[in-house]
Amino acid sequence: MDILKQKFLDKATQLKKELRTLSKEHGDQVVDSVKLSQVTGGMRGIKSMLWETSVLDAYEGIRFRGYSIPQLQELLPKKREGGREPLPEGLFWLMLTGEVPTQEEVEWLCNEWEKRATVPQSTYDVLDALSEDTHPMTQFIIGITSMHKESMFFKKYTEGMAKSEYAEATYEDAMDMIARLPRLAAYIYRKVYHNGDHIAPDESLDWAGNYAHMLGVEGEDFKSLMRLYLTIHADHEGGNASAHTAHLINTTLADVYLSYAGGMASLAGPLHGLANQEVIKWIFNLTEKLGTTKPTKDQIAQYVRDTLASGQVIPGYGHAVLRQPDPRFTAQKVFAEKYIQDSDYVNIVWKLFEVVPDILGGLGKVKNPWPNVDAHSGAILVHYGLTEYTYYTVMFGVSRALGVMAATCWSRALGLPLERPKSVNSDWLKEQVKNAQ
Repeated sequence: MDILKQKFLDKATQLKKELRTLSKEHGDQVVDSVKLSQVTGGMRGIKSMLWETSVLDAYEGIRFRGYSIPQLQELLPKKREGGREPLPEGLFWLMLTGEVPTQEEVEWLCNEWEKRATVPQSTYDVLDALSEDTHPMTQFIIGITSMHKESMFFKKYTEGMAKSEYAEATYEDAMDMIARLPRLAAYIYRKVYHNGDHIAPDESLDWAGNYAHMLGVEGEDFKSLMRLYLTIHADHEGGNASAHTAHLINTTLADVYLSYAGGMASLAGPLHGLANQEVIKWIFNLTEKLGTTKPTKDQIAQYVRDTLASGQVIPGYGHAVLRQPDPRFTAQKVFAEKYIQDSDYVNIVWKLFEVVPDILGGLGKVKNPWPNVDAHSGAILVHYGLTEYTYYTVMFGVSRALGVMAATCWSRALGLPLERPKSVNSDWLKEQVKNAQ
């Protein structure tokens, strides 16, 4: 018997009960400027972070520099010939400058990223040394970290760089890293799922189009999907786990490779970016259990109830902030309605949208019964043949770099300080409640 473990677990169980009771009975009590429930509940809703690139509203959804996703789909430049979705390069320009770019400006950025896109051979060597069963997100994080030695910020800081130069060096690193991510991510995909049969980049293509090409999924529709996907996943204000983690690490004056690798470690958690993997896995289990890829709404509803009865959640539904259907879900649904004539898995997603909110709403304790971005993306990717769902979060990570790196450049330029919130212990909380009484 492990006496240390048992003593720890006994004490933790007792304190957990006490804190739950304290939060339930006194959660609205203000303790040193915030609610007690915010101290014990993950700091939800505390406005204490500056993030210029996007704002998330519970009912309107995400706005990038004030623009909604439908507005971006109209305003941002597209590929000159046959472009149907905005180029992610345009969104990065918007987030970094606050201005909607011209076609020429976006094409300049596209060419600039292509010039910077070469991944160091040492990074490929590191990836090749990993075992084949290493999760793609772990490989992605290791690959990003391995490029740390390329950091201009790190080199210049070591040489004694002045604070006035921090922003410029960070910008250069951010541009380099964003440019390289599609090649890094595609290398991991082909290594893990296609026996290392890699596809050379096509330098005539844009950032997202080239990523689609290197994945090995051809066709203009898939390239359009990737442009949309990499745009709508790019940012979700600064408080989400991956963005906040990257920002926190960045405030220590770590370079962007180290800070973004940390953010990706956060994205790899099931309560954050790994959720897109969990959604499609749950749908695959649904079809296997029901014995059909064309279930009725009644069959789906019963499977949802059975999942809830087993103590599990419905993956892809609910959000920490949103209280309406996620606009990113809606954008993907509109894409599927336009370009996917018939897909069993897409139809299942749509039937879930019809039944899940009512079931969750009927429980009386779910604040947000609506689908989030992860509820739809997997089914569309499956339609285009990208069925390897353990890879999906890597794609999310490629996109999220756009928003996080734009915000990182602003953090350096504004000289935002090292984050250092004050922590308290449970005895302090109890004392605050006692004093108030």
